Amino acid sequence: MVKALLHHVVGTISVLFYIFNTVLWATPILILSVFKLIPISPWRRLFSYILDACATAWISMNNLNQKVSGRTKWHVNGLEKLTREDWYLVIANHQSWVDILVLQRVFNRKIPFLKFFLKKELIYVPILGLAWWALDFPFMRRHSKSFLAKHPHLKGKDMETTRKACEKFRSKPVSIMNFVEGTRFTQEKHDRQNSPFTHLLKPKAGGIAFVLSAMGDQLHKLIDVTIDYPQGVPSFWDFVSGKVRNIRVNIDVMPIKDIMENGIFSDKYFDDPQVRARFQTWLNERWYAKDTLLDSINATQKPL
Repeated sequence: MVKALLHHVVGTISVLFYIFNTVLWATPILILSVFKLIPISPWRRLFSYILDACATAWISMNNLNQKVSGRTKWHVNGLEKLTREDWYLVIANHQSWVDILVLQRVFNRKIPFLKFFLKKELIYVPILGLAWWALDFPFMRRHSKSFLAKHPHLKGKDMETTRKACEKFRSKPVSIMNFVEGTRFTQEKHDRQNSPFTHLLKPKAGGIAFVLSAMGDQLHKLIDVTIDYPQGVPSFWDFVSGKVRNIRVNIDVMPIKDIMENGIFSDKYFDDPQVRARFQTWLNERWYAKDTLLDSINATQKPL
């Protein structure tokens, strides 16, 4: 009874700090984003670095909150290969919204601030759209097959627009994040998919294919992250209230050029069924290796 009450107190204080910290750093981000509207490239570049510094400070304070409020032991392998001065595509298995906090905790100040590709329409979301734009989250425009059938002259224009939007990353290191399973793992989803993996859902190649098509010549390395929760997949409340005792994170890094130059992927992905099949096979093989790693971790290491 006392232990449960203590968890509730810790969780409540932790959530209040998350809210306070978010407001604290969202305010300067929104204010500075207005200055970034001035269409002068050096000016915008300067403010991009300042805004990323604000976002990094926000994560650092969240991490401090986690250290104070939680008893979690972190077991992380592979960080020594990373730097803030490189360009990355990050993929990971997805089990809980806690995964995002885990990735931010592990990679903060180790690689450039994590960014997600967002649909073009999200730029019009009040307040958040401006903040995402200010933080250089890349916005993608994807025309549907039915739309392109009616307007064939626009084929390829969406990718061209996205490539131009990503030009700013040529001179500024970036980390692009993608959960290739597309959704969080649950046993129900696993059974519905008839997934061939024990711990994972089927990976979808389309998302990272879009990133590679738009930015393949800019990104240098792929970071493949495997997240494991030995005591079971936690909820956000479990995490903030100090109930998560252990988190294991394995990081595998490989050059993007190995994918681009060995015929695994090419810019013909969206037009050539053979390229799509070859790339999906490669991604499936990585997921089989990830599934085997999770089997090994859970078989040889007992939860502490």
